[in-house]
Amino acid sequence: MQINKYLGLFAMAALLACNNGNKSATAETADSTALVNADTVSVAALDFKDEKLKHIYSAYIGLKDQLVATKFEEAKQHASELATALKDVVGCENAALIAQKITDAADIKTQRAVFTGLNVELIPVFKQAELTSGTIYVQHCPMANNGDGGDWLASEEKIQNPYYGDEMMECGRVAEKINAKK
Repeated sequence: MQINKYLGLFAMAALLACNNGNKSATAETADSTALVNADTVSVAALDFKDEKLKHIYSAYIGLKDQLVATKFEEAKQHASELATALKDVVGCENAALIAQKITDAADIKTQRAVFTGLNVELIPVFKQAELTSGTIYVQHCPMANNGDGGDWLASEEKIQNPYYGDEMMECGRVAEKINAKK
């Protein structure tokens, strides 16, 4: 009985933590488009010692942005670009295969589920990368993947959830900042 009480409280807290308020779907979609454009623009403020990593990060952000905007076909295009960019990078072969799975996915729900594995592969790469300017934000949504949680990379501190898009745009938190090494 006591466990059910705590589970109920936990579920309610999780729902409240990820609640976007009473915005209309149209307002959320307009907001997500503006936020997606802001994140893509901020990629230009980042610089890496290795130009290949800048290209990979840019393709990754393009994919993430399309998942945020719930644009299935555009996400496929960016995933394909990312898969191509990753193929020739030693140690990123598995990430390339995962990006290809996103390209081949039948729907946005599958793309978002596979995106988790891509992040497991790529977040450590960018944590070790020589970032010469800017900040990369590692963000986390506790609700993603049926409550198992999911991480992603962003160029903006503002949460734009690629796992749910406009359903729960602001669900998540900044888990870590990757700053330029001086």
